[in-house]
Amino acid sequence: MYYLGVDIGAATAKAALIRDQSLCAEVIIDTGPDIREVSRRIAAEVLDKVGIGMADVQKIVATGYGRISVDFAHKRVTEITCHAKGVHQLVNEAKTIIDIGGQDSKAIRIDGSGNVLDFVMNDKCAAGTGRFLEVIARALEIPIGDLGAISLQGNEPCTISSVCTVFAESEVVSLRAEGKSRENIVAGIHKSIASRIRAMMGQVGHEGVIVLTGGVAKNKGLIKALEDDLSTCLRIPEFPQLTGAFGAALIASNNC
Repeated sequence: MYYLGVDIGAATAKAALIRDQSLCAEVIIDTGPDIREVSRRIAAEVLDKVGIGMADVQKIVATGYGRISVDFAHKRVTEITCHAKGVHQLVNEAKTIIDIGGQDSKAIRIDGSGNVLDFVMNDKCAAGTGRFLEVIARALEIPIGDLGAISLQGNEPCTISSVCTVFAESEVVSLRAEGKSRENIVAGIHKSIASRIRAMMGQVGHEGVIVLTGGVAKNKGLIKALEDDLSTCLRIPEFPQLTGAFGAALIASNNC
C-alpha cells in the first residue's frame, strides 16, 4: 500500500510517497502563490514517478503552513509533529531537531519514539532562515548555493549585530563598503544565525544526537558554525528537506 505526505512550506512544497515505511518517490518545487494548485501538482508528479494514480494511495496527510489548502488530504498534522516522526525514522537515536525553513526556524526535542516533548519556533522574523540567507546572498551578489563554500574561506568572521533582516542587509552593505571580504561577511552571517539557534536550543534543552533539517542543511558553512557554537557534531538526514513530508507519510501509514 502507498501513503502520501504533502508538506507545503513557505518557500518550497514537498511530496513524499512511501511503501512499507520506505521512500518510493519525492518531489520538491517552489511553493508559489497558488497553494491548491501546487499541492495538486506535486501529488500528481510524485505519483507519476511510480506510475500510479490517486486511487492507489491508501491515505494522504498534509503538513506545513499551507496544509489547510491541501483539499484532497485525509488528515492535516502540524509540521512539528511530522518533522519529529520523519527524523525519528531516519535517525533513530535523534533527541533534538533543528529545522531551518524558508521563513521560520524550529528547535524540537523528541523522545525515543519520535514524540514531541517540547519545541520553540521563530516565525516572527525572517532572520536566521533560508529567506534571510537569500537576502544576504543577493546583497553580496553571490549565488545562494555558494554561501557555504565561501564562508569556509573566511578567517575572521565579521560581527553582525542586527537581528532584523532589513537592518542586517544594510549592515552587510556597510561592511562591504568598509572593505571587509565577502568570505568574512558570510562567515559572520552564519555565526550570527548559529547564535540565534543556540538561544532557541537553550529554551527546549538538548542532549544526545542533534539532527539538522531543511534546505540549509546543504550549507556546509552554516553546519560548521552551528557545530562550533553548539560544541557538537550534527547529523544530516539523507534528504533533509523532505523530513516533514516523509513524517506526514509515516503518520498516514498509521505505523509510527
